[in-house]
Parts: sequence; C-alpha cells; structure tokens
Amino acid sequence: MFKKILIAEDKDHESNGVVKALEESLENTKLDYAQYCDEAFLKFKKALQINEPFDLVISDLSFVDNPHQQRLHTGEDLITAIKELQPDLKTIMFSIEDRAYRVKQLCNDLDLNGYVWKSTNALKDLKKAIKEITYGNFFISPQLSHALRTKEPFEVTSYDVFILQQLAEGLDQKEISEALKKEAIKPASISSVEKRLKLLKENFNANNPTQLIAITKDFGLI
Repeated sequence: MFKKILIAEDKDHESNGVVKALEESLENTKLDYAQYCDEAFLKFKKALQINEPFDLVISDLSFVDNPHQQRLHTGEDLITAIKELQPDLKTIMFSIEDRAYRVKQLCNDLDLNGYVWKSTNALKDLKKAIKEITYGNFFISPQLSHALRTKEPFEVTSYDVFILQQLAEGLDQKEISEALKKEAIKPASISSVEKRLKLLKENFNANNPTQLIAITKDFGLI
C-alpha cells in the first residue's frame, strides 16, 4: 500500500470528500492536500528535497481560477511537471471529463496509472484504483473503459478538413455542397456531406456540429 499520497483538488480540506474517504480507508497512509496546482507542485518538490517523496499523486483535471498568478493551471500541467522530476511516480486523474477521445489522450500522454470519473461511484472507484495500482494494475472507471478500446484507424483526409473548415465558418450542409462544387471537389452532393459529417462525429465522439468543430480544433485539424 502507498505510504504517502498527495491529493490536488480545488475544494477546501473541510468539505473535500476525497480526503475524508481516504483518511477512513487508508489508516497507515500519510495524506497531504493542495487546492491549486502550483501549491501541489511545491509540496511535491519539497518532499523530494527532504527525501520523503510521495509515491502517489491524485489530481483533478480542472481547477477554479486562483486570484494569484499561477504557473500550472490544470491537472495535466501538474502531472507533466512532477513526472519530469519523478518519472516513475504513480498518478491518478480524478475528473468529470468523460469524452472518450480526451480520456484516451490523457491516459496515453501522461502515462496515467488510473483514471477515475467523478460520478455517483467516484469514491468507491477511487479506492479500487488505489488498490489495483498497488498491485501493478491499471484502473479506469468502468463507464469509461470503452475509451481505451482499440479501434480501426480512421484517416482524416483533405476532403474532411475542407468540410470541417466550411462548417467552422458557419456553412450548412447545402452551402458546403455548393462550396465543394465550386472547388471541383468530389463527392459534392448534400448526402455525401451529410454521411461524412456523421462519420466524423462518430469517430471524434461528438454529439453535434459545434462539439465536432471544438474537438477537431483541439486536434489542430482546422
């Protein structure tokens, strides 16, 4: 079991259910807590300096704005920074983020050991995650397990990029069809545009055109 855990979450200590739940279930584990990423990083760094390092960090992804200027703004920033100092550190992301592409990105890019979704069973899942990681296993909340399933590769073509660019400019499917015809790009029918947009939404787990544009912008496609 872990001897020393750092929890980074933007709730105050008194109202933080995570801290209280872990204090009750991890009697022999020392818990420390920080409300902001910079504060968490300083505590982490100090622990290394005095040779009393944390062996697990649990971090939220999003934090409320701090009135004081911060260097690290998100849990992603925090975990990236601390792993530069301690690459083998065990980490858990504890977040409301449930978009499959984003969950997969975080797990892979940050080399997380666990991803716990803030849902009805969040605290129960968090305790399970700690136990599984202790045994060397990876844990993800069951509701999000589909995010890490291997899919057939999907290639975004120049045709897709053109459609997405037109969609981002506010054009509807009929207007995108006309724009394709003007540029002599085929297929250019309205039904072709509709089918391709549907496929793009499915691939990027987008519920609507607005979300599709936001996601593909995040990926740098448009």
